[in-house]
Amino acid sequence: MESRRDAIKLALAGTVLVSGASRVEAAGPDPAGDTCKASGPKWPRGIEGQRKADLGDGRFLNPVLAGDYPDPSVLKDGEDYYMTHSSFDAAPGLLIWHSRDLVNWRPLGPALARPLGTVFAVDIAKHGDRYFIYIPFMKAPWSPPLASFANIYVIHAPSMEGPWSDPIDLGIGGLIDPGHVVGEDGHRYLFFNDGKRVRLTPDGLATAGPVETAYEAWRYPDDWITEAWSPEGPKLFRRGAWFYLVNAVGGTSGPATGHMIVVARSRSVNGPWEHCPHNPIVRTRSADELWWSRGHATCVEGPDGRWFMVYHGYENGYQTLGRQTLLEPIEWTPDGWFRAAGGDLSQPLRKPAGLAQTHGMAHSDSFRVTALGRLWSLYASAPDEVARVVVADGQLTLAGKGTGPADSSPLTQQVGDRAYEIEVELELTGEVQGGLLLFFDDRLFLGMGIDGQRMTTYRGGKASYWPEPAPAVRHMHMRISNRDQVVTFYYSLDGKAWTRHAVRTYVSGYNANTVDNLLSLRPALFASGQGKVAFRSFRYRALG
Repeated sequence: MESRRDAIKLALAGTVLVSGASRVEAAGPDPAGDTCKASGPKWPRGIEGQRKADLGDGRFLNPVLAGDYPDPSVLKDGEDYYMTHSSFDAAPGLLIWHSRDLVNWRPLGPALARPLGTVFAVDIAKHGDRYFIYIPFMKAPWSPPLASFANIYVIHAPSMEGPWSDPIDLGIGGLIDPGHVVGEDGHRYLFFNDGKRVRLTPDGLATAGPVETAYEAWRYPDDWITEAWSPEGPKLFRRGAWFYLVNAVGGTSGPATGHMIVVARSRSVNGPWEHCPHNPIVRTRSADELWWSRGHATCVEGPDGRWFMVYHGYENGYQTLGRQTLLEPIEWTPDGWFRAAGGDLSQPLRKPAGLAQTHGMAHSDSFRVTALGRLWSLYASAPDEVARVVVADGQLTLAGKGTGPADSSPLTQQVGDRAYEIEVELELTGEVQGGLLLFFDDRLFLGMGIDGQRMTTYRGGKASYWPEPAPAVRHMHMRISNRDQVVTFYYSLDGKAWTRHAVRTYVSGYNANTVDNLLSLRPALFASGQGKVAFRSFRYRALG
């Protein structure tokens, strides 16, 4: 016991010495860490230096949507393409994206103002002149009462830009990942995970029969290294005389070689379904590849008549960014099947024809207008908690909740760069703690907060043993840099002279396989306690 106590004393003494060495520097970034890794693919840069896919020479380099945009559902509507993703515990949720070329995407706005639970993979559909999104709401600690652990709802609108209806309960429990299709009989159907299916009423707003088993997904050899069997994510489309059912199996995270895309087809929506002889259509075969756990695909015809799959994958070495949206061409074979034609997606591919537009959006926010649901979202908040956020006159005021970052339902936003820097000014009112974080979920985050008495540094989802000796103030500027998984904290009293924290953090382990939650490490603002925190001038800059 004496040796252990001595070791702790020595460690604390070393921390004090190191903390005393925290240097005051000019407003510029740390020169020692201002470059990103030189190896690997080279992306062009867009807004704020963010990476983008369009190379500008008729080619593109994946991802087409960098950051945590998993389970893409894509709708082709004439010359327009619309896409949304699983939004999980984000409120508002289901951000809609628009494109004309499948490569350059711009955000429109959220379709789901008040989520009723954790939102898993959805499906967008158009029937007649109306748009539908079929949604699985998973029971969560913050959700209102739900009948089952998984519940299928639908929202609808006259336009993809809304206004969207309130969620309508279809009365289906215990299933996820709805996929909409109109059969050769003219009836509308929803397919689900594990081969289940239900017929819908003509308006698509209720069921017209029981849930039944409709098909069984292709099963891979038992000695393949996967996370789990998990047949899910059915996406259906019709081409010629055939219905195609694109499914995901193998589990969505876990080993790099797990998730994969398989296909079946039938001349009738009622089957029988035959498996593609080329299965799996897509699978990561080695941990040396750039994109891991590739799956959950939507097939769509491009603007030039070529066909593509849109699906998600983890970036090798950057699983902290979550499952990113990838685009891969497919080739139809003479026997009426198709093959993937993009390889491991580490190299540029020929871009679809179509009108390019400015891609993405700025992550910086001057807080002149609200960006809830488009840029920012509350994490794990009850449907009525949006009132905690007030944006006016160049500041965002966030009312306190909980006792710290974990239970404060912070404001978060998605980012997709390997290296970036964020900065914000904040001021406290009342008995409150506020600060700047990189937030994965309520169990895993890091950052700093002040309460007027002290600064608390967070690492690994808890207060650090080595606090930073910052002054006791109620007004501060904070900065966090994440340079290829190495995170550094800074603070300033005037926004000009910055003090770097003595302790840096390596964050590659802040990912889904650590805490079994399919999210990403992302910038966040938090306020906990009884008062309010005013945030001003949030700035984002991609590095390298």
